[in-house]
Amino acid sequence: MSKSTIALALILIIAPIRISAQNETVAQLTEQARSLQSRPEVAAALDYIDKTRDQILREWTAMTEINAPSGQEKERARYIEKLLKKMNLKQIHYDSVGNLIATRKGTGGGPVVVFDAHMDTVFQPGLKIKATIRDGKIFAPGIGDDTRNIEALLASIRALDSAHVKTKGDLIFVFTVDEEKTMSGAKAFTKDNKGKVNYYVALDGGYEGFTYAGIGINWYRYHFIGPGGHTRSETPPYSATLPLARAIERIYQLQVPKNPSSNLNIGMLGGSEVVNAKAADAWFSLDLRSTENNVIADLKKKVDDIVKDEADRAQMTFKTDVISESPAAMIPDHRNSYMVRMVEAVYLAMGFENPPITNTGSNNASAALREGIPAISTGAGPCGDAHALTEWCYIDPFYRGTKKTIMLELALAQISN
Repeated sequence: MSKSTIALALILIIAPIRISAQNETVAQLTEQARSLQSRPEVAAALDYIDKTRDQILREWTAMTEINAPSGQEKERARYIEKLLKKMNLKQIHYDSVGNLIATRKGTGGGPVVVFDAHMDTVFQPGLKIKATIRDGKIFAPGIGDDTRNIEALLASIRALDSAHVKTKGDLIFVFTVDEEKTMSGAKAFTKDNKGKVNYYVALDGGYEGFTYAGIGINWYRYHFIGPGGHTRSETPPYSATLPLARAIERIYQLQVPKNPSSNLNIGMLGGSEVVNAKAADAWFSLDLRSTENNVIADLKKKVDDIVKDEADRAQMTFKTDVISESPAAMIPDHRNSYMVRMVEAVYLAMGFENPPITNTGSNNASAALREGIPAISTGAGPCGDAHALTEWCYIDPFYRGTKKTIMLELALAQISN
């Protein structure tokens, strides 16, 4: 038999196996996940989390107390880097935008899987953070968003090392910058690594379920431009804040669709810089979100028309600044993809009944999806009051969420025999 005939025969044998694996039902994949969970080395890795609860909580607390506003993540990054250097990792480095990247090499033949947790927070520079514990919860600004997920990744690496678990594919842990503002860290990483990554998991929020697509987010700043003047001046008669106020009232009367999931918000306002001046430039910000790009476009046109109408009414002009435009991020039929079905199977195998699975993600997974990289987003623990000084997380469920993270790592990167 010739070499070409043998090669063809192997293709005919292997190809159906690959197709079959991709077409397995969620029920079949759930049985595989349960089987994976019961393997002695995997059980040992999961048990490690229970045995090191105190260490995990101390580390989680210490990291949270390092304030890390967007653009000022370096101190927290150095703390994480110091911990990573104690682990069984072959490559630890920073990329050009400041992401901290660590690779746990696989034995070969498996998918390359990225796990992302962002280092930045929304809180002001100089904020002194002190975590407190009461009633089974831990309280601190940033305790959930996103240090719970950073800690879940750190603990998962130690657990795999402790149990000597290897994966076929490489596990790449990316601790990203600037997620809370423009997602520039994830955008840079996914652009640089497009074609090199098979699956991307963003740990950011969530617990009982996960998202498989990203909501479109467009941010604008609308300006009304007038001649300005002193409070007592009779000419011109109006501050540019008048058409701004009229426009805002009308904008909030727009019908924003609930299905598809969509949102509109005016969160920031600006005018003159002193009390006794009529604003020559009054502005408001606009945040438009939807899982459908055509809905964003329709709302944007309606807002444009309102702003122009009110500017004309006040005999003023207007201009629009584009702060950022990020279209809805989705891969066709991703809901039925192998990755999403396998992630769902892990949830079911771990006892998460009827996990909510949605297309309304708003995090770094969107950057991967826009580059065509299959991605989902989830989180390692239930928390509340995100982005508030009163932010909190339940402590005990976090350990279960960390075990879920380990299972996702092994299910997607494939455990090595």
